[in-house]
Amino acid sequence: MKVAIIASNGGMFDAYKVFNIATAAAATDAEVGIFFTFEGLNLIHKEGHKNLPMPKGTEHFQEGFKKANVPPVEELVAMASEMGVKMIACQMTMDVMSLEKEHFVEGIDVGGAVTFLSFAKDADVTLTF
Repeated sequence: MKVAIIASNGGMFDAYKVFNIATAAAATDAEVGIFFTFEGLNLIHKEGHKNLPMPKGTEHFQEGFKKANVPPVEELVAMASEMGVKMIACQMTMDVMSLEKEHFVEGIDVGGAVTFLSFAKDADVTLTF
């Protein structure tokens, strides 16, 4: 199975959606690729993914995450990388935001939409968050 994910939003809930699906798919030996664009780049930014915003009024979820032993986003990013999830940072968005590859976690690729489309063209599952 091949799973292609576009991550274009950069909040806490977005991170959990993206990395939960990605790591679950990778655990089933699926080939997984995530294309991070616009605010989605926060999910793999060296500092940004440690301080993702929670939607207003949902602060109580933090305690729920702890009670349910849900790993922090930083750990999920590392897990995805260790499991071989291909993480592609959008070159165009990086250029617009004056970001360099060094701003992001280790192990990411940088590419444009065509890079992701080449990966996703024969995906069994395609998701956008």
